[in-house]
Amino acid sequence: MRKLLPTNANLRCSATISCNLLQDYKEAARLRDSLRLFEEEEPVLRLRRSLKKAVEEERFADAAKYRDELMILAPHSLLKCSSDATTLGIRVQVRSVYIESRSQPLKGKFFFAYRIRITNNSQRAVQLLRRHWIVTDANGRTENVWGVGVVGEQPVIFPKTGFEYSSACPLNTPNGRMEGDFEMKHIDKVGSSTFNIAIAPFSLSILGDDNDAPL
Repeated sequence: MRKLLPTNANLRCSATISCNLLQDYKEAARLRDSLRLFEEEEPVLRLRRSLKKAVEEERFADAAKYRDELMILAPHSLLKCSSDATTLGIRVQVRSVYIESRSQPLKGKFFFAYRIRITNNSQRAVQLLRRHWIVTDANGRTENVWGVGVVGEQPVIFPKTGFEYSSACPLNTPNGRMEGDFEMKHIDKVGSSTFNIAIAPFSLSILGDDNDAPL
């Protein structure tokens, strides 16, 4: 059996592949280093890391100092990435998470997903009609967002049952906060007045928090 020798074309192809792989590795390393530098220099992220480390090391005076600085710089950053509120027997739980794969930190684009569970602990069936969100970024810019229903639905939620859905929120800063309300009505009586159910504030943060348990 004759041994095949590599041709010039094959050698050129192998060299090109190796070169491309080398460039990919270099680009990945550059992005990694840039992101690390960004996280080290971004003041809110730096203070949150310092606060967490001070608590872990039981340096409570330092922890209090970092907490006070955060309260002045970005009060929302001390919120948990989850919230839980009950209004008129309707419980709304929220959990947010940073989606790194859809974010571009170096371009100021941060993508967050959130999961919401609505539980009807009242004695009457309700229908979710509209939503209202207040989104605030780390620079204090606030945007109000209104919409009909959620994820294309106006769900009816019967007593002792619930409704869950997921959605997302893009942000121009690595930290922010969301809060809002759902407009609902009882469906057991024609002409019932609508009422609002609170969605308690929760944080949007690329660092997350210590409570990683799902809803």
